[in-house]
Order: sequence, then structure tokens, then C-alpha cells
Amino acid sequence: MASTTVKFSASLSKTDPISVPVLIVGQEKHLSSLSYSAVKCKLEPRVNEQTFKSALSVLNPCPTDTCPLFLNTATLAAISNTHSRHNSSAQPHMLTKLINLNSAGYNECIVIVCERKDMFASGCAAARAFYDYCRKTKIYVGKLKEQKKATVTVTVEFIIIPDSNGDHKVEKEEIATLERIANAIKMTARIVDTPCNDMNVNHFLDEIRHVGSDLNINPTIISGEELKKKGLGGIYGVGRASSIGPALAVLSYTPQGATETIAWVGKGIVYDTGGLSIKGKSAMPGMKRDCAGAAAILGAFQAIVKSSFKQNLHAVFCLAENSIGPDSTRPDDIHTLYSGRTVEINNTDAEGRLVLSDGVVYASRDLNAKVILDMATLTGAQAISTGKYHAAVMSNSEQWEKNVVSAGLISGDLTFPIVYCPELHFCEFSSSVADMKNSVADRSNATSSCAGLFIAAHLGFDTTNQWIHVDIAGPSHYGERATGYGVALLTALFAKYTNDPLLQNVSKHIE
Repeated sequence: MASTTVKFSASLSKTDPISVPVLIVGQEKHLSSLSYSAVKCKLEPRVNEQTFKSALSVLNPCPTDTCPLFLNTATLAAISNTHSRHNSSAQPHMLTKLINLNSAGYNECIVIVCERKDMFASGCAAARAFYDYCRKTKIYVGKLKEQKKATVTVTVEFIIIPDSNGDHKVEKEEIATLERIANAIKMTARIVDTPCNDMNVNHFLDEIRHVGSDLNINPTIISGEELKKKGLGGIYGVGRASSIGPALAVLSYTPQGATETIAWVGKGIVYDTGGLSIKGKSAMPGMKRDCAGAAAILGAFQAIVKSSFKQNLHAVFCLAENSIGPDSTRPDDIHTLYSGRTVEINNTDAEGRLVLSDGVVYASRDLNAKVILDMATLTGAQAISTGKYHAAVMSNSEQWEKNVVSAGLISGDLTFPIVYCPELHFCEFSSSVADMKNSVADRSNATSSCAGLFIAAHLGFDTTNQWIHVDIAGPSHYGERATGYGVALLTALFAKYTNDPLLQNVSKHIE
């Protein structure tokens, strides 16, 4: 199957819709102010000014609308001008949907008309419309043959509408950064889309080594029985039944002059059967996506380190396959986690919090991180709490909570806070024989918040660390495809720690 390369440009090139299909897309108010002369280089000689103006006049987005300009190779698409306060002004989900529906499937051009502040989210939205993983075949005269692999190039070009300050200029360096982040989004989606027979723990470690090689960083890897010896009982207990053992891997970027240390910890369950508390036949398909947190952190780490990151940054990957076998963890088993605290297992399908608890404590104790963010497809209840578009965020820091919400709005990776109240909710994990159980007593009581609190408990509720938890179970995929969620959010959230012009501009919009 063809793989897609997404390229970006701050100006429009001259193309003919016959040879290079074009989609011109933007909010209705921006398209209505667009002159034919601004886009004629993409439309001539197939579409004249009268046709273009007629198409503009009939667009009535509710919330979207399209109008063909020439056959199926030149299309005008509009997004509604209005959005709620909990949505990005770029309306990236609508943009991705329009691009996906109108994609030609071969070399093409997408012209995005937007304000400068929406360029980042819009570019990331465009990247999400194209997928790199596919194992489809075609039948030729009764024979099954693998399709020839080819590269399709999608060129995303921007027309920037001046804002109230007249700001519409975009530098080449900013376009290069956007392209880098878009490629990281696509890499993340590819990893999450890949099934476990092609993306087991060893394959994921290869992806980490590849990114490390690209950044000239040698990963630290603790795997198999060594996890047990070092006391990483959460990761070891979850993954020990698999034929391929679990691992904790770390990529560390430590530039000269750094004064702060940050760690991102990702849940990398490459497949989740539920263990002995096995999932049902309809709940298990799709569990290849349980590594989406770790995949997002890998993509974001590669993108932001290449964007002149100024502080120490550690990416911690908690990798395991929650499988079934003679060595499976049993309900009633008690594990000692890296924190030293004991956990009575009452649900082997509540495994993500076990591996992440080891990861955040490792980040604090071994890496001396003061800001620790974990990202995970942690709870099915997240989609009930905040929906399939907004990740759930909780933190022991009110300011970081606000920052994550702001970063979601400017990046398009939307988030919404859930309750942080350990004094009321942590009692759900009470155990008569261990420090805690791993699953709640009452599944009707803020289960997504409780899952996050389990992780925080191993750092300690009185920790001086600033801890942020992001549950991405819903937005990590749309239908059967991964979205690459998390890359844009993390690069926006930590944009202020870079010297990159595009990310510095993004950081201005974050509280």
C-alpha cells in the first residue's frame, strides 16, 4: 500500500487540478473574504473566477459543507464559524474529517485558510487524515498479490488571514517545525495501528532505539527478570506471562545549561487481554491500541528535542503485554511496586496503573524529575467522563491543570479536567492485607479519577513533584484508526521550554 508523506508550505505553488487535485478548506468567514486571485494558481485553467464565486455563495456549513469546483479534482470545503468554549477555534476534528472525505488517494494539495493562531492545530489536523499502516492486498485474476508500495505526497499550503494585530507572516523555520510534528503524529498513529504480532515489546523497543539513534541518544532498557531484581514489580507482574518479557525503557535528553528536569511516562501495553480477569470477545478487539500513551510520548519526544528543547527531558516507556499463561498474575496475588508499597490484585485488567506507578516513581527517584506527566489509555470510563474527543486530565497542581486545558485548545488535542480529591476517593482501594488494592470497590464512583489517584499514591499525595495525569482512552482513536493523539498536546504544553519560533508562538496562548 502507498505511504503518505505530508509536506507544508507557507505559500501557494502553481498546480493544475487535472494533475494535482486540490482541496481549499477553511472557516466560512475566512473563505468568504478570499479573492479569486489568491487561489487562482491552484485552479487555473480549470476553474474561473465566476465559478469560484458561485461556489462560495452556496456554501452553508452546518457544521461543514463542500462544493465541487471541477469534476472531483478541485473542491471548496467550509467549516462553521462558531465553536463552543471547550473546542479549539481551529475546529480540527471537522478539518480532519473534511480532508479525509475529500482525499484523492494520490499526490494532491490541501490549501488551509486560517488565522495564524490556528495554523498549528490545523496542520496537525491535516496530518491525522493520513495513515501509514496498512496490510491490505488486491486480487488480480484470481491471485492474491501484495500491492506495490508507493509514496504519495500531500502538500499542505496555508493562506494566513491577518489577525487583529495584522500578524500573518510565517517563517520557513516554523513550517519545518510543523512538518516535524506532523510526521511525529503519523509515526505515533502507525505504532498504535500496528497489531501486536508486528508491534510486540521487542518491536516497540526497536522503535525507541530508532528514535534514540536519530537523536544520538542511547536508551536505558531494563527488561525481563532484571525488572524483578530492581523492584519494578508492577511492570514485571503485568508482563511476566507473555512469551516476550516486559521492559522499562528511557530516552534521556540532558542539554547543557538545563535547570529543570521533566519526565514523560507512557503506558505501553502492546496488547491487553485483561489477563485472568479476561475481557469479553467484543471488548478485546482494539486492545492493540493500549500502547497509545507510550507511542505519543515517543513521537512528542522526537519532535520537541529537535525543536531546541532547553531543559532535561526524560521519556519513560512502561512496556508489557498483558497476556495469559502459567505465570499470569492471579487475583489475590500481592505485588510490591517500585515505591515499596504493596498492592493486592483484585482485577488483572486494571494493569495500566501498575506499570505507570513504577514508571512515575522511577522518574522521580532515579531521574530526579520534578515535573512528571503520565499519559495512558487508562480507563474505558474516561470516554464516559469527558467523551471521545477530550482526554481527561487531573493534577496535584491547579496551574498545570489549566495549562493542559489551554494546550489542548491551541493544539487541537482537546482535554478536560476530572476530579482530584484523594481524601474522598482513595479509600476505594482499601485492602485488609496490603497497602491497597488495584481496582476500586465502587465502579460508580469517579473511576477515571480513582485510577489516576492510584498512580499518584505511589509518588505520595504529599509529594513536592508536580504531577499531571492524562487519560487518552477515547481520543487515541477514531473508529478503527489511531489519531496520533498526544503529540500535539505535549509539544504545545511544553513549548515554553524551547527556542523554536513556532512553539514560542504557541506558548503565548497557554496560561
